[in-house]
Amino acid sequence: MTATQVETKQLFIDGSWRDAIAGRRADILDPSTGRVIATVADADGADVHAAVTAARVAFDHGPWASASARERGRILHRVAELIRENAEELAQLESLDVGKPISLCLPVDVLTAADTYEYYAGLAQTLDGSTRNTALNAFAYTRREPLGVVGAITPFNFPLILSTSKIAPALAAGNTVVHKPADETPLSALFMAELFQRAGLPDGVLNVVTGSGVIAGDALLRHPGVAKVAFTGSTAVGRHAAAVAGAELKPVTMELGGNAAHIVFEDADVEKAIGAAIKGFVFNTGQFCMAGPRLLVARPLYDTFVNILAEAVPGVPVGDPRDPRTVVGPMAGERHVAKVERFVAQARADGGRIVCGGARLDLDGGCYFQPTVIADLPADSSVIVDEIFGPVLTVQPFDTEDEAVALANATLYGLAAGIQTRDLARAHRVAARLQAGIVWVNDWAMLDPAVPFGGVKASGHGREYGPEALDSYTKVKSVVISLD
Repeated sequence: MTATQVETKQLFIDGSWRDAIAGRRADILDPSTGRVIATVADADGADVHAAVTAARVAFDHGPWASASARERGRILHRVAELIRENAEELAQLESLDVGKPISLCLPVDVLTAADTYEYYAGLAQTLDGSTRNTALNAFAYTRREPLGVVGAITPFNFPLILSTSKIAPALAAGNTVVHKPADETPLSALFMAELFQRAGLPDGVLNVVTGSGVIAGDALLRHPGVAKVAFTGSTAVGRHAAAVAGAELKPVTMELGGNAAHIVFEDADVEKAIGAAIKGFVFNTGQFCMAGPRLLVARPLYDTFVNILAEAVPGVPVGDPRDPRTVVGPMAGERHVAKVERFVAQARADGGRIVCGGARLDLDGGCYFQPTVIADLPADSSVIVDEIFGPVLTVQPFDTEDEAVALANATLYGLAAGIQTRDLARAHRVAARLQAGIVWVNDWAMLDPAVPFGGVKASGHGREYGPEALDSYTKVKSVVISLD
């Protein structure tokens, strides 16, 4: 697909491509130009029901039901191989659909997806039970078994990575999946369905339904045939999803919003800390839940940091995501730009100082916003307290370690946090006190499929990645055999 083509996409259900039952379609836009690049089927409850039914039949009766862990692993390995063989096309598709700089799509999005499928291909064979010593005259053991049909609902900002983090462990554990990608960015999900089919995945094991969250997403949440929901998105929508799933007593994994603090202590390596701070808020145009939009700087370094940011941030290349020199591309849509504009206006109203940026960019009709640094805001400003989800960094000074920890924890969210220090004892001490699911020291966004990722507080619960994710897609059955 190129930026000038308009392709017609269908739903992928039970191993075949089909239109939505009601015949509705939706346009997909290139956020760098605002032009239509594809139309996709707009699913409703009837389509979701067909997908869940296909997934349930595949779980109960198809070849997937009797496949060994080793066979499942072979298919996931083949998926990883196909991702690498089609890496350039996948990277171009993700860049076109999301507006990500092409220079980042290949090494970050595409290769992370391949690594994740490889990781769970190997981990699939580790799903062992255990024997238990009891006071009974019996032999007792446990089994780990798949749950059934998993409903995976993913957001617009990392379509490939955030679908992989759910589909890979779910399939490795022996489940079947119905995936509802974000209505704005579904193209890589549909491409991945093709790759899974080529890898030999049996029909019905993976189904992809495109459509709105309000209609298709809600139908998936409420469907009685769905055994577990894995959701990534905003905290507000996550609360609704958890409530709906909870009414049906379905287990959920919720990876929600974030508003991470990045703490720079006075002994930090300033050059490294500046680089990490900039990466932490401009990567993916600030549209990632683990962004570091709150920079807390020890007071002796505060003015120095603000001055360096004022000079360095305007030099970060913003522009066409297909240009390999671009670091910051467009935001995913007009509504996202408008939200950032409202936050910047509020910062001005609260007495904040716009160090640099602070306005949208008019580039080829796209949804661009200048990387923005704001200083001198009161600690209770909504610009500091709330999740912005855009290329905006606030800078606050602190005087003591206790104050830094208190400021970092003064948020509803608890997904990620960062520390810049040369003092190893301080790094361990502060990491233990931060209310976050993951803490990075002397860098930002260091992720690997082996390291669990997830939040606390309003950032959700459950973990993606690592063996922890694999376990969450299983249930434990106890078997006790009398020896009398």
